[in-house]
Amino acid sequence: MNDINNNNRALKIRQLDRRFFPVNLLEIPQPPKTLFMLGQFPTKNTKFLTVVGSRKFSNYGKEACERIIEGLRGYNISIVSGLALGMDSIAHKTALSVGLHTIAIPGSGLQANVLYPSTNRYLAEKIVASGGALLSEFEPDFCATKWSFPQRNRIMAGISDAVLIIEAAQKSGTLITARMAVDYNKTVLAVPGSIFSDNSKGTNQLITQGATPISTSDDVLLALGIPAREAREKDTQNIECSPEEVKILAILTEPMPRDLIIAEMRLPTETTNSLLSLLEIKGLIKEQVGKIYPV
Repeated sequence: MNDINNNNRALKIRQLDRRFFPVNLLEIPQPPKTLFMLGQFPTKNTKFLTVVGSRKFSNYGKEACERIIEGLRGYNISIVSGLALGMDSIAHKTALSVGLHTIAIPGSGLQANVLYPSTNRYLAEKIVASGGALLSEFEPDFCATKWSFPQRNRIMAGISDAVLIIEAAQKSGTLITARMAVDYNKTVLAVPGSIFSDNSKGTNQLITQGATPISTSDDVLLALGIPAREAREKDTQNIECSPEEVKILAILTEPMPRDLIIAEMRLPTETTNSLLSLLEIKGLIKEQVGKIYPV
């Protein structure tokens, strides 16, 4: 079998026993009869957030996807997407960059020679190497077809606890996933967009039809039933902080670049940098991939 290699060690595609199917998938009207996996599922009690959007994304959509997923860092959430070019790839890559588990569900089999799109084979290898998974109901050597993507979408909707739509035109495959999520009684989330953008017509329409509008990672946590900043505040109540340090923590409602924090604080640069160093020593913040995160 043509498996993906990780550090010269072949990771085998395996067919899952039905007993080990994700519970959410067994509850949909047409559950998959077979499931093949390369990699591993996340730990127990992990929430599954399916993230989908346009292949022809805008800078706004890319930044929205990155900022929302970055804000989920440290929570027990797996980011699910379809390995496609565009928003799917951004979702997977951002999850990897902040240490979140991620699952890719392509519209093909999982063998490297048929994996679709072939340009994302390296991304697929990184997902598996990070402890994530590739998942498909198709035989490992199955080549993607036009009908396999809508069929795949029901797996993406079915496995989820919530589906987040970042950008979608009025007629797009992304909306198929959203409609399936509604049919499966899943929580549907959508990022609002400009009324002048074709990429936002689908998401704005979903919101008028009852989808929950999302502008921050805390909105996603609330939709998933996960305590957000309140839990962090309780954990840090016994850590002594100066008024200036408290102000920085209040500013950090989501990951931010250091320069933006310095500008918001309106203190000498060296003073703010010292405060940030102290907060990192106290374990209240962490700097990663060019941004500072609340812990």
